[in-house]
Amino acid sequence: MGAVPAARAGDRDLHAFVAGLPKAELHVHHVGSASPRIVSALAARHPDSKVPTDPEALVDYFTFTDFAHFIEVYLSVVDLVRTPEDVRLLTYEVARDMARQQVRYAELTITPYSSTRRGIDEKAFMDAIEDARKAAEADFGTVLRWCFDIPGEAGLQSAEETARLATDDRIRPEGLVSFGLGGPEIGVPRPQFKPFFDRAIAAGLHSVPHAGETTGPQTVWDALTELRAERIGHGTSSAQDPKLLAHLAEHRIPLEVCPTSNIATRAVRTLDEHPIRQFTEAGVLVTINSDDPPMFGTDLDNEYVVAARLLGLDERGVAGLAKNAVEASFLDEAGKARIAAEIDTYTDTWLAP
Repeated sequence: MGAVPAARAGDRDLHAFVAGLPKAELHVHHVGSASPRIVSALAARHPDSKVPTDPEALVDYFTFTDFAHFIEVYLSVVDLVRTPEDVRLLTYEVARDMARQQVRYAELTITPYSSTRRGIDEKAFMDAIEDARKAAEADFGTVLRWCFDIPGEAGLQSAEETARLATDDRIRPEGLVSFGLGGPEIGVPRPQFKPFFDRAIAAGLHSVPHAGETTGPQTVWDALTELRAERIGHGTSSAQDPKLLAHLAEHRIPLEVCPTSNIATRAVRTLDEHPIRQFTEAGVLVTINSDDPPMFGTDLDNEYVVAARLLGLDERGVAGLAKNAVEASFLDEAGKARIAAEIDTYTDTWLAP
């Protein structure tokens, strides 16, 4: 997109370190992770779409004027995923791209309502993502888990459908670990979704709503008090409320920070104004994520380099960010220990004289 520059020349050594660093990712969207190659292929299969089939034209198509325009473009790509075969292909290829970046574990945000309302059979949808998950782990070694996400712009009907799909043992996928809420925040108050989060939590799922991305800190408070959030997606405006920052730090409630995304959607005006340093200085557990990477002209590696630049981190500091994501994940303790040890071994080897 050009909104955020890639690593500068002086960052080359750090970028090389990041490229080999084992990682976990906690805030990354299923459809939003479709590479230009996959998006153009899907667009060619569905020629009634307005999405360009030329990967180079997608660069301009993915240049957003504001958050509302981003949602409009995002939904046009969602509309390209129309069959179980589309779902399976997309999921497997997303995992391939993650594996290239040494992502060992990812919680992929999926919005099943977007597919089932377009006529994809719900059982076929679940089978497609699970087949791709198992194949990706076998082929790439990348472990995927799912967060089922309510598309806030679609209202309470979508919340009801997402909650049903997430809690019905007859169709609920084995890889499902959490329940989320995305889409626009303006005009979509969080408290109205409380009954659906209550059902998901009662069914054993973790609560991970987006909040405070394009609205003020009250949205984050609502996510914490009404939706019982265990992590906050974005939480950008939390920096405006010292009491909120203190609460997040005291209770070890992680923020899923996506720097380039915040600039691309105009949630934050410039990188220099990004509140990530305020978060870390307040003691908040910060994780680094890519959100919708091809749409924002980035990837997880670049997000780590951007975060390192904003926070003034060296290799060990970057490794600490990677371990934050492992700690904040819903992976089992043995899995967390394994990836954390791998991060330490990699870092020690890299820095050895």
